[in-house]
Amino acid sequence: MNRIFLFFFLMMATFGFSQKSKINLDDIKKEITDKDSEFYYQKMLFKYKGLPKSIDSVEAQHLYYGRTFLDKTISTSDKSFRKLLDDFKKQDYAETITKANQLLSVDPTNLDLLMIMLQCYDKQQDVKNFTYYLSQFKLLTSAILDSGDGKSEDSAYLVNSVGDEYILINVIQIPRQASRSSKPATGGMFDIWENNNTKTYIKVIYNDF
Repeated sequence: MNRIFLFFFLMMATFGFSQKSKINLDDIKKEITDKDSEFYYQKMLFKYKGLPKSIDSVEAQHLYYGRTFLDKTISTSDKSFRKLLDDFKKQDYAETITKANQLLSVDPTNLDLLMIMLQCYDKQQDVKNFTYYLSQFKLLTSAILDSGDGKSEDSAYLVNSVGDEYILINVIQIPRQASRSSKPATGGMFDIWENNNTKTYIKVIYNDF
């Protein structure tokens, strides 16, 4: 797993200079459900699964934030996910991959599942599959990094869930000793992470659209 986050640490300088995009969730919801739209979710999933590197940054945002509006997603509290996690803890990576593939067929842009796949293929030293899932993971995480710079409430990073927030804080290397405070926000909750007088703002979306 350290290899995954090291990759992103080396990429942070690039993201720091990239243009940030204001995320409009209402527009994204409209686009991903319109069959005539270039951002129709099922249409983008075809590219995402077949050739992740062909997805551009705007499509990546629609894929990541569009997941909020899907009828069926997998939660870490679901029984199926907990069974998968039990296999992973037992280091039964083959069975973990089988179960994760089944869940990804339902919820292809689930960062928790992608992270588990990466760890399994890393343990198996399967470079081909590791690279494939890293491309998907990088694509979705880049969408989060492009949503803001985390320096204020107005430019907070925007994430779909608390689980995604913890993936993000590993990617951007927020240290374990950082303190966290929270405050309500329109459509979600702000988490403010502070370390050595430096604050990082992350907004977790509440799906009430």
